[in-house]
Formats: sequence, C-alpha cells, structure tokens
Amino acid sequence: MNELQASDRDGVTVPAIAARAGVTPSTIYRRWGDLAQLLADVAVSRMQPDTPPADTGAYRSDLLTWLEQYRDEMSSDPGRSLLRDILSAQGRDNPGRCASFCAQQLEAIAERASGRGEHPAPTDALLDGVVAPLIYRILFSADTPSTDDVTRWVDAVLERPGAGVA
Repeated sequence: MNELQASDRDGVTVPAIAARAGVTPSTIYRRWGDLAQLLADVAVSRMQPDTPPADTGAYRSDLLTWLEQYRDEMSSDPGRSLLRDILSAQGRDNPGRCASFCAQQLEAIAERASGRGEHPAPTDALLDGVVAPLIYRILFSADTPSTDDVTRWVDAVLERPGAGVA
C-alpha cells in the first residue's frame, strides 16, 4: 500500500495499485470490490494499535495521555484521510472495528486503573462522552478539538454519578 505514499491521493487507482503489487486489476477487484473498500481496509489496518496505552501511574492521566495522542493522530491530515476512507466504504464493518480498537485501548487503561484500586468510568461513557465528540469535530468542524476540549470532556464523564474515579 505504498502507492498511497508514493503518489498524490487523487492519482491512486486500482490499476496503479495492481501494477505495483504485481497482480492484475481484476485480482484487486475480486478481493475488495472497489477502490473505496481497499482504502478502507488499509485505513483500518493502519489504525489498529500496536502498543498498549502509556502507563502514567493514574487513571485520569492515562486517559488524557492516550486521548491526546489519539487526537493528534486523528486530526492530522493523514488521520483525517484514514477516517474518511473508513467511512466511505459500503457494506463492511470497518467503522465498528475502529470503535472496537478505541474500546480495547480504553478498557486496557481501565483494567490497569482497577488493578491500582482506582474506579474507572464505563468504556461506553468514554466513547459517547469523549471519543464521539472528538471524532465528530475532527470530521465536521473547521477547528480541531483542543487539549482543553478533551480535558473538559474527560472531566465531565468522570464527574458523572457512577463514574467512580477514586
């Protein structure tokens, strides 16, 4: 998939990818159906975390550290392109896979916090209260969400009854 790095994005075509891979375009079409699905699958594979979230020693700071990194990556031009590629493909569960990646990272942070005697917020509350507005603003707002926005959203989730942060 170096074709995405080697040329202007508008110049990326199935025939160009097939030539670079040493296969016929029909091979690509049989596997992915169209360019949008191929790009979505590549985007999902790039978004899959390859390391656990950083351990800062406290639940809130672990959350903020991970979310700040996630915000930086997803709000970059390549990050926005990955998000758009994932959302543009039809008929597959790539958006669900990306949500699962976020949930897994948040659950790893929560598990570590529980092991330290802290009481983490429910993963769904963080997805709905922090990740959802973050992604929405990255995709649909002229302004990138700030560190202060992320901190405010985290604190709002953690202050909810039942969030249980010690």
